[in-house]
Amino acid sequence: MIGSDVRRWLFFAIAIVIGLAAFSLVGDVRHLGDRLHGFWWPAFVAAIGLALANYCMRFVRWQMYLRMQQVQVPLASSAVVFGAGLSLSITPAKLGELVKSYLLREMHDVPAPRTAPIVVAERVTDLIALLCLAVFGVAAYGVDPTLVIAAGALIAIGLVLLAWPRPTRALIDLVTRPAKLRRLREPLHETLGHLASLCRPGPLVLATLIAIPAWGCECVGFAIVCNAFPGAHVGVGLAMIIYAGTTIAGALSFLPGGLGVTEGVMTLALVRWKLDRATAVAATLLTRVATLWFAVVIGIGFLTLARRRIRKRVL
Repeated sequence: MIGSDVRRWLFFAIAIVIGLAAFSLVGDVRHLGDRLHGFWWPAFVAAIGLALANYCMRFVRWQMYLRMQQVQVPLASSAVVFGAGLSLSITPAKLGELVKSYLLREMHDVPAPRTAPIVVAERVTDLIALLCLAVFGVAAYGVDPTLVIAAGALIAIGLVLLAWPRPTRALIDLVTRPAKLRRLREPLHETLGHLASLCRPGPLVLATLIAIPAWGCECVGFAIVCNAFPGAHVGVGLAMIIYAGTTIAGALSFLPGGLGVTEGVMTLALVRWKLDRATAVAATLLTRVATLWFAVVIGIGFLTLARRRIRKRVL
């Protein structure tokens, strides 16, 4: 079942990317080829290395959350489960990473309601970290902060709902009122309780402090990719604004992996800041390959390993 889900999401995402690329590159294929011909390819390798650093730091946060939830599993199993979650980075808001809860249950009999809140907490602190990076970029580059303020307001509303769970509990009761859904009420209430504890000020700040440098690595990687094109110059502050802002926009769009929204806004932002269209498109595509699609490829490998472990356990 997991494998079919991954293939379905992967096919859907690739179809969207191909369509967007075809739309964006009409009339610019020759210019794109020229830009890639002059691209300094070690920068792409550096961007991949910085993406790996991102995953490693986020794994540290994952381990912290597991300890907070009193989940004890071997470090190797934890790494396999975390890596497998990357395969579903192309799901809406990355919530497909809930597969990690399924894998922990199948591999080590860990109840899903105890670990599912971790995935949501990860997304919350990712958004806060990206917002902080966008604010740093605005301060460094002095651009209009309107979009950053709007995103911050949406994230703040979500945090208020976590800190004051009564409305969320009432919503769960409403959604699970039908008899077929009533059995989900207690697990959802339990999950909400765990999530609220993970989003208390102390854990929230600590997890965010881990996430900021993690996502900062990818912002720097984006800047390196942009500046590897002849004649292009994108400062780190501007790269933080564009990368963090477009990633937030993609997450809040609830499209799989932010596909379409992230690429489109990133390209437009680069053009707005004086990169020619072909360079902007090429920089966007290379950045997404080095971050999103690199994560998916790694994740599929870990997911395959996790499925083998589950099969051996069953046998």
